[in-house]
Amino acid sequence: MMNNKRLMNAPVRGVFKHKPVWLALMAALSLPVANVWAEPSSTLDIDNVPVTGNPLGVSSDDMVVPVSVLGGRELSLRRQSTLGETLNGIPGVTATQFGPNASRPVIRGLDAERVRIMQNGVGVLDASSLSFDHAVAIDPLIIEQIDVVRGPAALLYGGSAMGGVVNAIDHRIPKESLDGYTGRAETRFGGPENTRNGAAVVDVGNGTFAIHADIFSRETSNLSIPGYAVSKRKSQADGTPRDSKGDGKQNNSDALSNGGALGAAWTFDKGYLGLSYASTNNNYGTVAEDDVRIDMENKRTELAGEIRDLKGPLQKIKLRMAHTDYQHVELENGDPSTTFKNRGMQGSLEATHVPLAGLNGVLGYQFQNTRFQALGEEAFVPSVTTQDQGLYVYEEYAIDKHKITFGGRLGETTVDAHADDKFTQANNSRFNPNSFALGGLYNINDNWSVTSNLSHNERAPSYFELYANGEHVATGQFEVGNQNLNKEVSNGVDAQLKWKSGGHSLTLGAYATRFQNFIGLFNSGTTDAVSGLPIANFQAVPALFKGLEMEGKFALNDEWVLKLRGDYVHAKDTRNNDYLPRISPLRIGGGLDYRLGGWNARVDVLHAFKQNDVASEELKTNAYTNLSALLAYKLPTRVHVELFAKANNLLNEEIREHASFLKDISPAGARSILVGARADF
Repeated sequence: MMNNKRLMNAPVRGVFKHKPVWLALMAALSLPVANVWAEPSSTLDIDNVPVTGNPLGVSSDDMVVPVSVLGGRELSLRRQSTLGETLNGIPGVTATQFGPNASRPVIRGLDAERVRIMQNGVGVLDASSLSFDHAVAIDPLIIEQIDVVRGPAALLYGGSAMGGVVNAIDHRIPKESLDGYTGRAETRFGGPENTRNGAAVVDVGNGTFAIHADIFSRETSNLSIPGYAVSKRKSQADGTPRDSKGDGKQNNSDALSNGGALGAAWTFDKGYLGLSYASTNNNYGTVAEDDVRIDMENKRTELAGEIRDLKGPLQKIKLRMAHTDYQHVELENGDPSTTFKNRGMQGSLEATHVPLAGLNGVLGYQFQNTRFQALGEEAFVPSVTTQDQGLYVYEEYAIDKHKITFGGRLGETTVDAHADDKFTQANNSRFNPNSFALGGLYNINDNWSVTSNLSHNERAPSYFELYANGEHVATGQFEVGNQNLNKEVSNGVDAQLKWKSGGHSLTLGAYATRFQNFIGLFNSGTTDAVSGLPIANFQAVPALFKGLEMEGKFALNDEWVLKLRGDYVHAKDTRNNDYLPRISPLRIGGGLDYRLGGWNARVDVLHAFKQNDVASEELKTNAYTNLSALLAYKLPTRVHVELFAKANNLLNEEIREHASFLKDISPAGARSILVGARADF
């Protein structure tokens, strides 16, 4: 285990090295107000903001697909150290939770390649879908808005997005004219991991050109946990000592990360054109092994532009591109062991056409060209080049207050595995995944509406599902790919009943997705003779996912708001009627929000029921109740400064997320308090 002194001397690369920046960030909270300053929105009006999932820019209230939006003050108060934990608890969303430093979102029981993680509408290239101990290359500290589209979103964002899309928006390329300056800063201390972090974002413009800059830093200690890291169930099942991964503290769970970005854009009456460069560094412990750390470096260059109000058949043209150079080194006792690299270009070109026979819509082309390399003794996949391209169309047809939507995508994917010293055979696989969707929105009256989607989705197998062949220590298995896999095919139906009246709203949703050949990792029942690890094979099986979601908000009076939420997922391998692994149990939650003047107080509770519906050789998970609270106060100053304190896991429960591979050796944090300050200027 690496202590804090050793952590500070760990080889974190980049522009900030080890110097903490949160001390300097406190000064940013007292920046003077510019003459052009206008009062920023501290909360996000979710019903009136254009969101991911509809390229025509309609509000989320008019969306046919289920969508959740986090932004502004609400996102700031909800931020966690990972993208997965920031979103965990949204209806339909859980997290892989590989300790406190690596966590990807899980949407409706689907994760990895089936959840498309994007930044500003362009995919994120990292290694997080390959292995759950690999962190997503996005830090929530610099994100301004997160859109979560639940359900198939493969039409617009790539054939892999069968579970949904998470789009993190950072505004590093300014899109609107700015004359003056604006920005925000925040810092926070405490929590179960004793975090010390901060971020500052500034935009400056003269009405024609705008420049963006941001910086962030995060340092955490080993996670405080309520008791032993190893669960009683695991200790009874295989004899693992309960204190072997920590007692009161999670072994090897500290981290140090930092980064920043510069961006610039030319803005004009009918559009913008901009460029940005960002660098992120992250050095963290992998809780599955006490002597292993990951040293990650990610560099991303983005180009984006848009031209509006064109004459002729097209109204608008939008271009988005990103080049990523990602690398992380796994360090064993401080020495480099295995290196993962992912480098490539992704982008899209999208055109909105003029209304045609009552149809409004877009045509688009999307491409991706990436080279992934795994080098070292624990490399369990070969070096792979993946090329993906697709043509898509999305159309809406309005009928009075109602509308019908249609989308289609034609794709081509090639996955080329290269021979090297460890993987001696080169392979090539080619797929043509095509997806289609038909949806509708019917307004029953001014208060009630119903939406529904029918979809057919196809996904090309990923490189590790095809070519994996080796020890994967993070999952404790010897993984074997299957080069004979075909496209993963599914058909789904999704429906929502929505009610709105004044400050009240309620959404009830149900869905079902039937997979013709769900690609999963299944235990073979045999053991690898050399490593001693159980052999797990990637196989395609018929499967059925179905579930329910609920979200409500009720304004009790001018000061009090009641919020309710819940979700349930049921997933089975229908070949032999077995439950699929790592499916979150039924969850029900609610909260009370109180506002008076500059004060805001809230209490929130989420109860997850016991998960008894488990896969073969998977341990059950106990129920838990997570009670949290928040107290915030806006200072009566010209600059919007808010002080806040958050109390987490007030009942000090042993919280183990069933969706996590490490649920039996890495629980969530213990009871804790975090304090912070945020400012908009």
